[in-house]
Amino acid sequence: MPRYIYSLLLYLLLPLVPIKLIWRGLKQPGYLKHWGERFGCYPKASYRDKPFIWLHCVSVGETRAAEPLVRELQHRYPRHKVLITHGTPTGRQTSEQLFADSIERVYLPYDVPGAVQRFLKHFRPGVGLLLETELWFNLIAACKKNGVPLLLVNARLSQRSADGYARIGKLTRQGLTSLTGIAAQTEADANRLQALGARHVQVFGNLKFDVRPPATAFENGIKLRRQLGSTRPVFLAASTRDGEEALILNAVAETGIPDLLTVLVPRHPQRFDEVAGLLGRRGLNFVRRSSLSDVAATVPDDVEVVLGDTMGEMFTYYASCDIAFIGGSLLPFGGQNLIEAAAMGKPHIIGPHTFNFEEIANLAIASGAALRIGNEEELGQALHQLMQDAALHATMSEAALQFSRKAGGTAEKIAGFVKPYLTSA
Repeated sequence: MPRYIYSLLLYLLLPLVPIKLIWRGLKQPGYLKHWGERFGCYPKASYRDKPFIWLHCVSVGETRAAEPLVRELQHRYPRHKVLITHGTPTGRQTSEQLFADSIERVYLPYDVPGAVQRFLKHFRPGVGLLLETELWFNLIAACKKNGVPLLLVNARLSQRSADGYARIGKLTRQGLTSLTGIAAQTEADANRLQALGARHVQVFGNLKFDVRPPATAFENGIKLRRQLGSTRPVFLAASTRDGEEALILNAVAETGIPDLLTVLVPRHPQRFDEVAGLLGRRGLNFVRRSSLSDVAATVPDDVEVVLGDTMGEMFTYYASCDIAFIGGSLLPFGGQNLIEAAAMGKPHIIGPHTFNFEEIANLAIASGAALRIGNEEELGQALHQLMQDAALHATMSEAALQFSRKAGGTAEKIAGFVKPYLTSA
């Protein structure tokens, strides 16, 4: 596909954008704000005192992964200011929680030539960093034309995604070869990128291993555990996706573990009410995590499920549980980040579908920190085994901590990767 065809298709879709934003805004009001930014229109600049290091973090996962890198960049390059662009309101909200006013944040415009050119002209970044697999072909071309070094960092590419990019081979090759450099998470990611035409690829590891629990995470986890019930076994199903909650509840029902409390945390906040409806239809006694904001509040003994309907508390959830299941892996969504569970020293169970984090999942299993299951029946069996076998639980907990501690240092490597381009800029 030539790039002009790609651009034409995007221009044809632009009239539908307001409809999409309004539709999504019905569930997430954040989509109704800052529309001008999505088309490359920004308020008059009031922040020209320092040049920008620009990072693009689409949503929550990328923004949280970027935290140690942002801190490292701010420490190493105080003469620059960090600009973070987002694609979702939840990503933007997360950067507000993490960085407050120490950075600038806007939405990245849609990938049409005029909009991306206005973005680059307005902010004039010294260097740009795209996190993970964000290939925006007009943006890449505009950066090359305007002399803005553009790096793809913390890059990951599953075989499924690689097959998709291969179907638009010419456009993909043009985009990848126009990047200034690539820092891949794993050798497998690097090999897949190079097979598509990427050059200047290095392997630096995964930024998410550098994300450390907040100083208050353990303390807040202890407080939450008291509310959940200090003597009750607690099972956390974290970052679950559409359709998984029903399977998880089936598995829990078959374990027969006395007084088991399940904490169910959907991946996307717009699904909180949907999952609450599922729990109600099943006749399960449940409470929302948001109803426990008073530290004196406790979960009644007859409650079977706590619905995790709060944002920014994943470390706290992990700290409060005995065993965790990593969502997105029981059905073919590709899995979610398991590094937070490891950092909190929790044994974790993962399903068969981890193609988004395949190498990390395999390493966690090999280290003894995780167990892989194939279906809901095996999930129930693994949960029962870990709850009953204290020695196995303790061994996996220690393995999780060791696994997390050995895999850091990526933020420092990427910050060093950036330095030559700041100098040249």
